[in-house]
Amino acid sequence: MAVDGNWNIVMSTPMGERNATLTVKSAGGTLTGTQGAEGQSIEIFDGTVAGDDVAWKVSITNPMPLTLAFTGKVAGDSMSGEMGIGPMGSFPFKGTKA
Repeated sequence: MAVDGNWNIVMSTPMGERNATLTVKSAGGTLTGTQGAEGQSIEIFDGTVAGDDVAWKVSITNPMPLTLAFTGKVAGDSMSGEMGIGPMGSFPFKGTKA
């Protein structure tokens, strides 16, 4: 699948741009892998793939405990979409294949 592999993600947040890495593999309609930022790597969960549409979640603890919900589209070596931060709303993200 086009989504499989390593990605460099840039998230636009209320605290400015944040960078992360994403390593994912798809099997059927399921997306698994890890997302890393600031020296920490965590497992993604609730990952799905349907055609070019992808979605996954991560639970973070810094700067506060939150679940980030990503929904996006893959187009070749790029990805873009929205990152939902619960009550704080949604913010755009973009990614490029590493």
